[in-house]
Amino acid sequence: MELVLLAIAVGVGVGIVVGALGAGGGILAVPVLVFLLGMPPHAATASSLVIVLITAVASLPHHARQRNVEWRAGLVFAAVSVLGAVIASRISALVPADALLTLFGIMLVLVAAAMLRRGLRTRRTEDAEAAALGTAPLADDAAPIASHDDPVLDQPGPDTVETADGIQHHHGEPELPLSPAPPPSPRLGFVIAAASLTGFLTGFFGVGGGFIVVPMLVIALGLAMRRASGTSLLVMIIATAASLLARVGTEVQIDWATTLIFAAGSAAGGIIGGPLSAKARPSTLTLLFAALLAGVAAVTLVETLLL
Repeated sequence: MELVLLAIAVGVGVGIVVGALGAGGGILAVPVLVFLLGMPPHAATASSLVIVLITAVASLPHHARQRNVEWRAGLVFAAVSVLGAVIASRISALVPADALLTLFGIMLVLVAAAMLRRGLRTRRTEDAEAAALGTAPLADDAAPIASHDDPVLDQPGPDTVETADGIQHHHGEPELPLSPAPPPSPRLGFVIAAASLTGFLTGFFGVGGGFIVVPMLVIALGLAMRRASGTSLLVMIIATAASLLARVGTEVQIDWATTLIFAAGSAAGGIIGGPLSAKARPSTLTLLFAALLAGVAAVTLVETLLL
């Protein structure tokens, strides 16, 4: 009974973090399952795949209704990732437990560093936009500033006149709108490499890979951030399902009761955590996520290497 309550409590906690920060389900679930719920590392990676799969399946319909899922691109990306997921799943089962956790801790450090860099860059962009608009930087509880290609040029100047035909004139001359640059065509080799890396991380570590799928979809396929976030769920569903199937026939055993209870608690926590992010600056959320990952990485490496 105590294990059930602990699984629910920890699952809710992870769900709140995921709901508030928008990522981290699998990457947080593995060390939690190992160090707090006492699962063997290999079983924890398999259980994490189940948790990520359930979460992604539950989240996909909302994004699909909002038309934020690029089905064709997502299916192609996911299909390429399957081979890496299957191969990595088989390799993962052969790696000693301590080595698996050590590699997981190193991955956490790298992801935390990437998130820290992204958070600082986003913070500088936010402050630059606020300064260009002549406003103070956003507080964490303020509404986000709308993004502009050029916050200065997007605003009418003192010598700009808007006529009845809706065209803005500068000193009597109409200002022609700038045509947006066409998105770059994705390179096939880069797409294959990105999808294979995503599948490998999913299969080897039991993570959903959302922390890498979203930027890969943006960079490799040129998707907008919102569409990349929705499409990543489709990729994660296929990659995690393939990783689970690849573990069939191995010695890895899943504690289904604990895993499903944890998943239910995480889903409930996600509902609670979602509204928490509405009043926070994106850079703040990213920096918090980086700090959280760094802390989890430290615990994982200390527990594995020193104790």
